[in-house]
Amino acid sequence: MDADAIEIRVLGCLIEKQRTTPDAYPLSLNALRLACNQATNRQPVADYDEPTIRSALERLSRKGWTRLTSGAGSRAAKYRHLLDEAVGVSPAELSLLAVLMLRGPQTPGELKQRVERLNPFASLAEIEAALTGLVARQLVARLPRRPGQKEERYAQLLGNDEPVRESPEPSAAASGHDRLQAIEERVGLLENELASLRRELAQRETSPRGQAEA
Repeated sequence: MDADAIEIRVLGCLIEKQRTTPDAYPLSLNALRLACNQATNRQPVADYDEPTIRSALERLSRKGWTRLTSGAGSRAAKYRHLLDEAVGVSPAELSLLAVLMLRGPQTPGELKQRVERLNPFASLAEIEAALTGLVARQLVARLPRRPGQKEERYAQLLGNDEPVRESPEPSAAASGHDRLQAIEERVGLLENELASLRRELAQRETSPRGQAEA
C-alpha cells in the first residue's frame, strides 16, 4: 500500500469525523482542510491548503478509498471514505486504523485512551485482539519495544509497502555521555582561549613598549 503522508491524514480525518460528528459527514473540502490542520489529536500538526487536499483526494479516489458525494440538502461537493469496504475491516478496527493514521505509532494503552471518541473498547485485551487481527492482514505492524517501555507499539501500514522500522531512541546513559562530551569540548576551547590571552599578555609585558609603560 503506497498512500503518502497527506493521503493518510485525509483518510484518517474522514474516518474520524464520520465516527465523531456523523451529522456533519460527508465533509466539504473546507471542513476536511480544517480537520487535517487541527492542532488537537494530530501528530504531527500540518498546514495543508485546499489544492493539496484535493490532489490527495483524487489519488485516494483512484485507489478506491474515497469518493466524491454530496450531503443531504447540500449542493456543495463533499467527500467520504470507502476504506472499510476496500480493505474489509469492522467499525472497531477502522477506528483503530484512524487513530494510528492521525497520531502515528502507539501502544495499546495509548490507543485505548484515544480511540474512545470513535469506538469504545471494553478492555485492553479487546484492543490487543483487534490489533492482532490487523497485523495478521498486514494492515498494522507491531514495532519493537523502546528502551524502558513495557508495551509494544503498533503502526498502520496503509502508507507503507514494507513494515515500519524505527531506530531505537538513545538511552539515558548515551545522552548523558553526549552531553558530557560536549561540555568537555567547550571547556577545552575556553582553556585554549585563556592560554592564548595569557601568551598575548606576556608578550606585551616583555616588549620594549610594555617595559617603558611599566
